Amino acid sequence: MATRAGLRCSQTALRLARTPLQSHAIRSRAFSSSKAAEAAKTLLYIEHKEGKLNPGVYNAITAAQKLGGEITGLVAGAEADSLDAVAQAAAKYPLSKIVVMSADTLSHSLAEPLAPLIVALVQKEGYTHVTTAHTAQGKNIFPRVAALLDVAQISDVMQVESEDTFVRPIYAGNAIATVKSSDKIKVFTIRTSSFDPAKESGEGASIEKGESGQVGKAIAEWVSESLTKSERPDLGSAARVVSGGRGVKNKENFDSVIIPLADALGAAVGASRAAVDSGYADNSLQVGQTGKVVAPELYVAVGISGAIQHLAGIRDAKCITAINKDPEAPIFEVADFGLVADLFNAAPELTKAVGKK
Repeated sequence: MATRAGLRCSQTALRLARTPLQSHAIRSRAFSSSKAAEAAKTLLYIEHKEGKLNPGVYNAITAAQKLGGEITGLVAGAEADSLDAVAQAAAKYPLSKIVVMSADTLSHSLAEPLAPLIVALVQKEGYTHVTTAHTAQGKNIFPRVAALLDVAQISDVMQVESEDTFVRPIYAGNAIATVKSSDKIKVFTIRTSSFDPAKESGEGASIEKGESGQVGKAIAEWVSESLTKSERPDLGSAARVVSGGRGVKNKENFDSVIIPLADALGAAVGASRAAVDSGYADNSLQVGQTGKVVAPELYVAVGISGAIQHLAGIRDAKCITAINKDPEAPIFEVADFGLVADLFNAAPELTKAVGKK
């Protein structure tokens, strides 16, 4: 490219930019210190769809292992959800056992009947920890679980330090808080990008049927779901992501510049909040604090200035590459590779170069 002499940030600057204030972790004064409790007994809600585990389940298992003790996986749904296949798949991983709950009211994983079910299992079996991946489903179910148990929920956990101490982002990811919970039962969701996926154990967890009487009442009704199908990788779990920002100027440019580059790289398509608010891309493609948190091997930011809310969603990306004509754009402070150039020239050239290989 004619603008090849781009900008590259030092690794020191990169580390500082990705983990602001981490050296000054905030410890919540609301929690009192306590002596080490008995061994953890964890209930892990296993999210699934169409007979397959949600990819975030594997990362959540790794996080649960940090607690020590036994881990029970909960597979819940209707018979039509291929629960046996889901349970068999989950049993290959390091779990003590799998509990399968089947009821018509559990179809579509509605939070209203699921939350009481989880609470009933916790109270009956004496679980000390309840966790799941920090997905849309997890964020819907677990606040209800915490409320029913009358405990505080800890969201988006990035690190498990001990049975009662966790690390999580606050202030749009601009600071990292270390919190210690004095609640008897810890309810928390896992930021999957912060943990490696669990590997198959080869031992095989036992599978047992749960009691249907523990299922909550059907106080909500499933109406419909509208999904956009695409051959591109899923944004939340893609190894490569190409995102466009306000700099692409309009939807036509987004479609003609960002999407071809993503397709050439075999990447998922993302967008900044500014691009979504301007109508350049669907809100399902939004990356950032109020969108999706991604952790790809490669993240390409095109025409994105780098607002704090956006950076909070890409902090776990392994390699960040930015293309922007403004050399003072904040995105360059966190980028591993930066190219100061007109995106309308640079992005198409990059697309052609990738296509030739």
